[in-house]
Amino acid sequence: MSSAEKDSSTLIKVDDDIKSKTFCIIGNPIEHSLSPLIHNASFSYMQLNYSYIAFRVPAEELEDSVQAMRRIGIAGFNVTIPHKVEITRLLDKLSDEAALANSVNTVKNEKGMLVGYNTDIDGIMEPLEKKISNFEGLEVLILGAGGSCRAALVGLARKKNSIGTISIFNRNQDRLNQVIQLGRNLGLNCIPFDIEDSSNLAKVSKNSNLILNTTSIGLHGEKSPITPDFISKNTTVFDIVYKPITTDLIYNAKIAGSQIIFGYEMLLSQGYKAFELWTGLKAPKEIMKKALFGIFGEPQ
Repeated sequence: MSSAEKDSSTLIKVDDDIKSKTFCIIGNPIEHSLSPLIHNASFSYMQLNYSYIAFRVPAEELEDSVQAMRRIGIAGFNVTIPHKVEITRLLDKLSDEAALANSVNTVKNEKGMLVGYNTDIDGIMEPLEKKISNFEGLEVLILGAGGSCRAALVGLARKKNSIGTISIFNRNQDRLNQVIQLGRNLGLNCIPFDIEDSSNLAKVSKNSNLILNTTSIGLHGEKSPITPDFISKNTTVFDIVYKPITTDLIYNAKIAGSQIIFGYEMLLSQGYKAFELWTGLKAPKEIMKKALFGIFGEPQ
């Protein structure tokens, strides 16, 4: 990469830093994560002496793990299932949007303070805005009530004057009630449903313009509760699970002839934002894409 290319990649002025830095992702499970792949590719391309690794952290070890990262001076880390909500109480500060969502997926060490951000919000909204030109009257169905659902609600609240109803299906009723309240506090018309209620799931799904899976269903080959006959041809189907690239929900959407947003699109969009937060440099998007598609090829 030429010096001119490097200069054009700068978003903000950063001090030259030849020190090595370590970044990581924590979650459970973690073996599926492709974040190390895309971030190590970007660090190498930008000639940064940084490394990015994955750590499996069970829920009962989360607090100890965060304290250990403090002690070693971790430069930053990503957070994935199931820690995006619980991590918020262990950090020193939250960005405005992370605080609004009460969910964090990206942490930056800012002079010894662990500051939480939510790049999932843009990770969800950027692919949506590329595929959906008009949010007016949009009927939305969300599966799940965890951290990614919270990010989706904060993002969709940017369109609250346009969006119709947001129907949220989940098994755990306490979590469901919490995200319903979050959505309503954001000015959204949110309605709760039990995910086991297949009759309402079918009815709502057929009338939805957007179906968004924010659960881990599909990560291990599980069948989606939304079958092809639940999906309209005019519906956009977005599954945040990116490995396998074609989950059961994505497969069902293809059968239905629907517009599809793959999970990798969110992975990349939130990854670009995280890279820029950590480095102050513009993310080398094409390099990150190439690293990802080298694993499974760009889907059609």
